[in-house]
Order: sequence, then C-alpha cells, then structure tokens
Amino acid sequence: MDNEINTLQAAILHFADLDNCLDYLVARRWPRGVICPTCGSKDVSFVPSRRVWQCKTRHPKCQFSIKVGTIFEDSPIGLDKWLCAMWMVANCKNGVSSHEIARSLSVTQKTAWFMLHRIRLALQGWSQEKLGGPGREVEVDETFVGGKARNMHKARRLRMLQGKGGGAVGKAAVQGMLERGGRVRVSAVPDTTYVTLVPNVRKHVELGSKLYSDDASAYFRLRADYMHATVDHTERYVDGAIHTNGLENFWSLLKRTLSGTYISVEPFHLFRYLDEQAFRYNFRKDMNDGDRFKLAASQIVGKRLTYAELTGKVGQTWN
Repeated sequence: MDNEINTLQAAILHFADLDNCLDYLVARRWPRGVICPTCGSKDVSFVPSRRVWQCKTRHPKCQFSIKVGTIFEDSPIGLDKWLCAMWMVANCKNGVSSHEIARSLSVTQKTAWFMLHRIRLALQGWSQEKLGGPGREVEVDETFVGGKARNMHKARRLRMLQGKGGGAVGKAAVQGMLERGGRVRVSAVPDTTYVTLVPNVRKHVELGSKLYSDDASAYFRLRADYMHATVDHTERYVDGAIHTNGLENFWSLLKRTLSGTYISVEPFHLFRYLDEQAFRYNFRKDMNDGDRFKLAASQIVGKRLTYAELTGKVGQTWN
C-alpha cells in the first residue's frame, strides 16, 4: 500500500484509519520488530484495545505507544492528523501556514503552529558528509531576511536611505552553501564577519573544493584552503563558471515562502524554517512526494520539542 500513497488524497484516505497510521509508523521505526524504548527489550505484546505495547520486563513505563520518543510524544492529536500535516509540510513547495493546517485539520491555530514546528524538527538532519571535494564546485553566499523598506516606519526607512546600517538593518543574516548538482546547507548566523562565515564554510565544505562566492572580503582568507574564485556583482553576475546563481535561486524560493506563506517569522525560529525549505529543495529531484514523506516519517524518532522549549521559556519559574 505504501507505493500507492503518492498524493495528498491517497494519504488522507489511507491515514483516516488509525490502524493504517500505526502500521505505517511501526514499519519505519521498528522494521525488525517492536522494541521497548525504555529497556530495549523485544519481549513485548500488543494491546489492541488501546493501541499500545506492554513490555514484559518489569520497570516504570512498561506500557508505551508509537508516539513515545518521537516528535508526537505527549500530543493528544491523532496520528491521522499528524501524518496529513507532515505530508503537506514535506511536499508543499512554498510551505503551508498554521492557519491553513488549522482549517484543514479542525484544530486551533496555536496547536497547528506547535505541530508545524515539531514536524520541522523531524525534517532537520544534515548528513555528516561534507559538501564538495576535489574537482567539485560549491557556491557560497549570504542573504538577509526581514521586512521590506516600504513597510517600515518613516524614521527607520530614512536611516536606511542615509546608509546607517544599510539594507541589513533590523534583518537576520543567513548563510548558504550549495554543491552544484547536490545539496544545499543553510544556517542562520549572527553576523556576516570573517570569524562567523569562514569557520562555517570549513565545517561544511571539503578542503580543496572549487569555491565560488561574491567579492565579500570575509571570504578572501579561504583561498589558502580552496580553489576560490569570486565575481563582483557590481559589474556582472556571471563570469563563466564563476557565479552564485544556484544559491540565488534558493534564496528566491526561501523568501517567497517566508513572505508569501508565513508572512512574519521571528528570528528566534528562523533556523526551523530554513531546515524545512532545505529539506524540500534537497530532495526535489531524486524523490517523489511519497518518497519525501517516507523520509520525513523515518526521522521522527529521538526528536522531542516541548512548548516551553519552543517558546524559550525553559527554566522559568512561575509564582
């Protein structure tokens, strides 16, 4: 049946049955048989009336559900709604807003917002393998995410026009690295100085790669470790093979998603939206909608996000 779940309609029909939801996730979490998440024992029995398992080893929490140890843990929302929401996030090219999820699944907007951030955590997962390598080409660039000048207060817009902070004032910086014909990696960065950008490149790009960037001075020191070439955007955007047009395309998709679908994104949460967009971009060609969804569903384990962590209230005490 898995091979037939290649459209949203098929997903809705299939996952309307909670037993199908359970079977689908069990096959991905425990392909060799159900294992107790507390003690690791395989000696468990299924309780069909409650859709939970009972570990025969005596210890606390010997009963467990498929949600334990996943992004779904402690959620009262049914798996039928969770899996349909995950399908849309994994496959909607420009993302899907919490208001849309709330209307489609009959949950509150606050609940949908929390669900989306937990799904974005599941989409997160960089390969340990670095980008590039001998003879391979990697583009490096950065952009700024934030409000447009025409929407700013008059005084703030005036400061920008006078050059006090430039076009980056009040915006969040994002750095990206794209291997041509391969994957993209993006991250929110505190600034665009040498001490921030260069170590990030060395962390994600194999030494000796062909590295292309604009003429930002922060990247000049990379020439000792990479075959680094630059293009001056004040003169041209392409100089033979030297350009960053691949990343410019990704920035266009990212900003279309942030400004068109999500409207307003707090810098505190920006990295989660970057992970979501990078996931769809990286698997846009070599996977169909069903395969992308399978990959997302296989990454739900060991990723827990509480509402206190999401809202930055961890450790706060209340009187």
